[in-house]
Amino acid sequence: MAVRAVRGAVQLERDEAGHMDEQVSELLTAILERNGLTTEDLISIWFTATPDLHSDFPAAAARKLGIVDVPLICAQELDIEGAMPRVVRVLAHIESDLPRSEVAHVYLGAAGALRKDIAQ
Repeated sequence: MAVRAVRGAVQLERDEAGHMDEQVSELLTAILERNGLTTEDLISIWFTATPDLHSDFPAAAARKLGIVDVPLICAQELDIEGAMPRVVRVLAHIESDLPRSEVAHVYLGAAGALRKDIAQ
């Protein structure tokens, strides 16, 4: 079993806690499903949010999904002029037999424009 990293992102329509919870949950669920993972395969998850998001911690959505014994951390994304607003990014460290080239990175909705080279 190898340690791999999975990336993902989602752009929120608005800065509201319930909306963030819904969108981050959808992103995490897609990451798990597309990579054939369970919560037991998770090592840790880093979340970043753009500076315009204030309503909640993205990690709160993970806890509500039942990801309760995995280290999680939230940080603020760099405030770059012209960057896409209201984006939550994820970097999940996992245990998986997948080759690095087969790891499915998940960029939902408009966030697909962030990494057209790897977005599914």
